[in-house]
Amino acid sequence: MHGAFFLTALLLLVATAWADPVVTNTTTNVTYQGFLRNNVELFLGVPYGSDTGGQNRFKPPVFAEPANGSTINATAYGPACPQAIGRPPLFPLYTSNTTEISEDCLNLNIARPCGTSDGSKLPVMVWIHGGSFWFGFNGEAANAPDAMILESEANGLPIIHVAINYRLGAFGFAQNQALREEGSLNAGLRDQRLAIEWTKTNIELFGGDPEQITIGGQSSGGLAVGMQIVAYGGTKPAPFQQAVCESQSLEPGITGNFTYHQMDLLAAATGCNTSSLDSNETISCLRGLDTETLLSASIETYSGDVSNNIGDCWLPVVDGDFLPDSPSNLVAQHRMANVTTIIGWADDDLGFFTPRTITTDNDTEDFITTYLPDMNSTSVAHLLFLYPATDFSANPSADLSANFYRSARIFRDVLMTCMPSWMGSHLAAMGASVFLYDQNATVLGPLLEDLGATGLGPVHTSEFAYVFGNLSHYNLTDVGLPGFDPTEEDFELAKRQTRSWSSFVAVGQPSLLSKETLQGWDLAFVKGDGAGEEWDPMSAEQTSVYVVGGGQPGTSTMEGEGATNAKLAAQKLKERCAFFNSEDIIRQLQF
Repeated sequence: MHGAFFLTALLLLVATAWADPVVTNTTTNVTYQGFLRNNVELFLGVPYGSDTGGQNRFKPPVFAEPANGSTINATAYGPACPQAIGRPPLFPLYTSNTTEISEDCLNLNIARPCGTSDGSKLPVMVWIHGGSFWFGFNGEAANAPDAMILESEANGLPIIHVAINYRLGAFGFAQNQALREEGSLNAGLRDQRLAIEWTKTNIELFGGDPEQITIGGQSSGGLAVGMQIVAYGGTKPAPFQQAVCESQSLEPGITGNFTYHQMDLLAAATGCNTSSLDSNETISCLRGLDTETLLSASIETYSGDVSNNIGDCWLPVVDGDFLPDSPSNLVAQHRMANVTTIIGWADDDLGFFTPRTITTDNDTEDFITTYLPDMNSTSVAHLLFLYPATDFSANPSADLSANFYRSARIFRDVLMTCMPSWMGSHLAAMGASVFLYDQNATVLGPLLEDLGATGLGPVHTSEFAYVFGNLSHYNLTDVGLPGFDPTEEDFELAKRQTRSWSSFVAVGQPSLLSKETLQGWDLAFVKGDGAGEEWDPMSAEQTSVYVVGGGQPGTSTMEGEGATNAKLAAQKLKERCAFFNSEDIIRQLQF
């Protein structure tokens, strides 16, 4: 039996060596009753915020206050925040089936090694799920922390994992002038912040270290992490010390009108816009609707899925408080938390979400101008010049054109690669340690093939199987999906990658010589001897990226003599990202 198979088999065992965990707050005499799963102690559905329904809808969250002497049964997942019931059809690769929703959804899950006590002082990861700020919850199977906890123990650097729910769609990101005046914009981001603050205040009871908290997230969860880094323009101490941004940290359109347009559609569909969209009457009317009515109208008017307007439509907004300025200004002016950070993307990150019907240069231009409607024609022309179709090859067996791959790469670079790298460079300029990665391994091939999406490499979420060590979760042959055939290299990579993530949580380094982590992962930006105080890391000659998996794994610079990975070097990221990250283009990208 392969060594890595042992852990997968271990996850199927029922633990018998430990009793079900119980944690009691001796100040309030509140008791949390947990349970054992896969030799990991779990506390599920722990309330951190009060009910957000009724007149609390859209408002900033407040801490939950369990009654003194009460017992919280933390043995089952709490309800998800309002969203469509079921599994979202465009995201079948990693989503779980949502069965229970409620506006009383501000709950979190805690996973810890067996035998952890209130004096253990273990480092903590707080995970913010993705899903376009539209769907998702803290019980996603692909993000299950059990294997990560076990591997962190086996690696000698045990951690605690916390996964949170937060309000989504209109419930979390509604915006109008009345909400602005009330101080109720960015409710979903405020939920996340409250959950992190709850963790900082309470995690010591569960054996965690409140001074060693890493926040992490993927896709819109990665965007959420980016927003938490720039929260309050850095004027308030951040309740975390480190961050992980997977496949996003910033997004075009945050300073645009996408969300305001969605709000207009929603208010009209519910009959709540009787005077003015920005009025108190509109918000009062929306608050008076029952959950099902508001959710149904939200779903009916939703126009941000990939098959329609491509980008997300329920987005954060500059509110003068949580986001005191545009995220790009906050980053450029270094008005953000100075935190050690991992930032990365999947090598073919957005291929799954790029229309397979793209075949011509005109198709590519139409796709880009739809996604970036405020980019002027001169900028679009230069962008297309930077990505000539001749740099890409068609895949006849998958019926995919060179222009398809061209469009997918542009889409990936602007959203998942260049803006996050730019944010990382400014963190590095502040003195933070920043590590970049490119995920070049995946086990999603059979699932993609079943969906008719052949010809793609490591797509969005490809890192999940390895980061969380959950290869077995992708074996779906029992429900009729195609064969699952990971290689020995996949199991070895899963062990090393999940240990790299937990090592980062524990000691701020994803690569440790004495541990079974990914080896040789260097800092992305290193200040040379001749660099002055105004050092700009992105303009430096060398920017290092750790390529995870594939034929040439390890640290490689984007270009130049240190570019040991030919695939990465061929992507011309220095020149292309310099375009996307220029001041003029940032203005046109509206973030």
